Amino acid sequence: MKKTTDLSAYGWPASQGHEAALVLARKAGFLPKLPDITTLSGYVGPVDDHHINQWMRVTTRQLGIEAEAVELSYAELEQRLQQIGPALIRLPGGEELRFLAVLKGGKKWLKVIMPDWKVQRIHSTQLREVLAYDLEAPLAPVIEALLTDAGVPEERQAFTKTAILREQLGSVPIGGCWLLRLSPGDDFMKQIRHARLPRYWLIIIGTNLIGQLLMLLGWWVIGRGALEGHFNWAWMSAWALLLFTAIPLQLLGLWTDNLVSLGLGGLFKQRLLYGILQLEPEEIRHQGSGQFLGLVMEAESLESLALGGGLMALMAVLQLFIAMGVLAIGAGGMSHVLLLLGWMMFTGWICWYYYLRSNKWVTIYRKMTNDLVERMVGHRTRIAQEAPAHWHDEEEQFLARYLRHSERVDRINVIIKAVVGRGWLIVGLLGVVYTFIVAPAASAALAISLGGILLASQSLTKFVSGVSSLVGVVITWKQVGPLFHAAARGQVQLHSAKFILPAEFERKQAREPVLVARDLTFRYRPHASPILQACSLTIHKGDRLLLEGPSGGGKSTLSALLAGMRFPESGQLLLWGIDQQILGTESWRQRIVTAPQFHENHVFTETLAFNLLMGRRWPPLRADLEEAEAICRELGLGDLLEHMPAGFQQMVGESGWQLSHGERSRLYIARALLQQADLIILDESFAALDPENLRRALQCVLRRAPTLVVIAHP
Repeated sequence: MKKTTDLSAYGWPASQGHEAALVLARKAGFLPKLPDITTLSGYVGPVDDHHINQWMRVTTRQLGIEAEAVELSYAELEQRLQQIGPALIRLPGGEELRFLAVLKGGKKWLKVIMPDWKVQRIHSTQLREVLAYDLEAPLAPVIEALLTDAGVPEERQAFTKTAILREQLGSVPIGGCWLLRLSPGDDFMKQIRHARLPRYWLIIIGTNLIGQLLMLLGWWVIGRGALEGHFNWAWMSAWALLLFTAIPLQLLGLWTDNLVSLGLGGLFKQRLLYGILQLEPEEIRHQGSGQFLGLVMEAESLESLALGGGLMALMAVLQLFIAMGVLAIGAGGMSHVLLLLGWMMFTGWICWYYYLRSNKWVTIYRKMTNDLVERMVGHRTRIAQEAPAHWHDEEEQFLARYLRHSERVDRINVIIKAVVGRGWLIVGLLGVVYTFIVAPAASAALAISLGGILLASQSLTKFVSGVSSLVGVVITWKQVGPLFHAAARGQVQLHSAKFILPAEFERKQAREPVLVARDLTFRYRPHASPILQACSLTIHKGDRLLLEGPSGGGKSTLSALLAGMRFPESGQLLLWGIDQQILGTESWRQRIVTAPQFHENHVFTETLAFNLLMGRRWPPLRADLEEAEAICRELGLGDLLEHMPAGFQQMVGESGWQLSHGERSRLYIARALLQQADLIILDESFAALDPENLRRALQCVLRRAPTLVVIAHP
């Protein structure tokens, strides 16, 4: 099988990979301004996706965007290429490593950016042939010979060959693809614009405006006939036509509203999750399970409240301004408009009162949720230490307060829904009574005023329907807002960070110590006493250090500083002679791994394989699972693996297989060892082990850790 397609002329040399990423990001609209590219450099290293991925992440982060490595399965390759972009794809084969900058995919044609910055088109089948050639080439001659021997007609051989290759290679992954995207911590309005949501908002506003215009015309037609005392069938037909015309507009508005809800909801959830990962431990350490659950519930409700009631209230306000314009040209004139403004002020005051009451009610609700969850978590302790007669004392007090405030909120809510919309009908009609009595001949002006009154009433009813949602959004935002804003912390650019080639690391490893800490000072609060002061430490390759000290002496704090989980107030940290700021936080944490204390480490509700290999590549290769099994057996977890029905695919965690303290401790040790770091720090990881398992675990760690620091109590 000969290679018939060559795309090397369309590819960027790896030495210009940073320019390819920059141009692609600019063309995709990610970078409205040209950033500082003096610290960027192309890739010069082995053709290895692992090292290329590290370079790609460092380069794109300096540009303020993200690069996600993806694998394309052979069976879905053609379909995925139609939807891909913007992306950088490593072109296989060739004497020189090259990247193809794909701007946008398509059913037949892909838009790619040439090294001369021009945009060209290539056929999607061309790229598919290039990416799949190395997989198909060994099998193609065998399949062709088989088809010839089987007597398959020539016109059917191509189709049959494709079907056999798809069956044989369907699940085989094809790597070397990186999708470029905006960071979830980037400006939220920028993400909304890039998702092209504003155009849907314009459609929603436009359909609503046209719908209101059609409704006003309909009322003008029917009102004119009613006030003149007779109906004309031509006008009746026009009124019916106006009503039927509004139906497709409403359907278009609903469809567009759903698209906005899906797009905006996805961006919002993504940013919240990203913000949670940017929080410092001290920001959430004081919170319990109940508060976390309440926060999750409020974050879930915020999306539905904002997208539902928020949009409804916004459109209602827009309709109110339209109603003012209608009333201004009606029989009541500006006096009628002032009357509507006064009623809107009254509506705003009663809604503000509703907000104050709701805020107190939600505060009690949060306390009840937190109290309930904490009591459920500590139920066994209550059984052992609390008298049964007093189990529900505080609960009854909470319920009584909650019921009292619920009644107040519901009473105000009923008043709002009953008075605002219907009350305006009465007030609005009073504004045209004088004109109706004095000048009954002005039928057209009266019809316009009646249409404006009905439109304002409808708008006010719609507004108060969304008030409860808006109030919920404002109250919930007090809890969820910090998570939303925390996402921006990830956008702090470390322009001094750069990609270090593996060969350079090897040269430094031959002559530099693993880690050097000089004059580290750290304090948790700006004016508090320092936990660490002028702390210096040097760790060489192969060292085995034991760090002992009393509780509160700063051992875990030092571990967090060395591992890059916290940053010193002053001092310097060097890894293989490279400063922490130059290496970058992510690369630093990949090379220095810590297993925190038992209460700060977690088993996630996922498979055992995920919990072991979450700091490594995912999905794992067969070699990764084999190494994980070997380490688990060395740590004495072989019996656990044999008892698990699904082995590495067994679900563990709160809702899965329950692990003992000793098993959890050894899982944390295995997780740290599997990350293949230059330095491993174990913070009291052996405390929960019995003597036999302690001996096994210690032998495994000493044998597998290249450099080791163990923290323990004396």
